[in-house]
Amino acid sequence: MTAALALLRRVWWLIPIAALAAGWLWTDRKLADTRLTLANERIVRAQDLADAEAAKLKAERDGAERIATATAAYADRLAHRVPIILESTNTVREYAQTNAGRLRCRNADRVRSIDLLDARLAAAAPAAAAGDRTVPADAAAPAGGR
Repeated sequence: MTAALALLRRVWWLIPIAALAAGWLWTDRKLADTRLTLANERIVRAQDLADAEAAKLKAERDGAERIATATAAYADRLAHRVPIILESTNTVREYAQTNAGRLRCRNADRVRSIDLLDARLAAAAPAAAAGDRTVPADAAAPAGGR
């Protein structure tokens, strides 16, 4: 027993070193799983970012294609429109007899009746009462927004 105590006195410092080494090895093994999990999460995150970027580029490309298609279709519709050019009285009469012309063209009696209605409404406007004062026009000032 004395020999064991003498040996323990000579190598006592090996006990804490062995305990520290065992703790370091145990911690390293435990952290290896955590490192592997983090590496896998980084790979998944990078793949998700790449997928999102690819989806964004595809959406931008599809949007640009839709805009180009719509612009081309609109330009085609504009190019195929035939303007209505009324060159003579006969052309106006013939156009006015079509269904589209009936909607757009007004005959002279209807235009006169609109003018007559406007005149009647202007004449029927109530006269300003004696106490009402109108705002004087400022002839020197420019017309705003006209």
